[in-house]
Amino acid sequence: MTVQHEVPTDGAAEALEVWIDQDLCTGDGICAQYAPEVFELDIDGLAYVKSGDDELLQDPGATTPVPLPLLNDVVDSAKECPGDCIHVRRVSDKVEVYGPDAE
Repeated sequence: MTVQHEVPTDGAAEALEVWIDQDLCTGDGICAQYAPEVFELDIDGLAYVKSGDDELLQDPGATTPVPLPLLNDVVDSAKECPGDCIHVRRVSDKVEVYGPDAE
């Protein structure tokens, strides 16, 4: 059972990062529709995260920071992803807070 926490609304947001497990990606592109600043489909048909300067990060397990203004879009991407391959975790302790392995 996947537990997903609510997005914090008290202004005390922790630094988060996101990564995609390409082995599970179905290539639907929902993530790129929700947050095109963070996700992009590559020529192989799979989704990848992008760096802050718009570079596609294709190394397995590559992470990128979640910009606070895009937090809701990134969380919605993780919730709606048919492949359950989007992982959002705290930078401080690497605990997943949104996605298939969220505690």
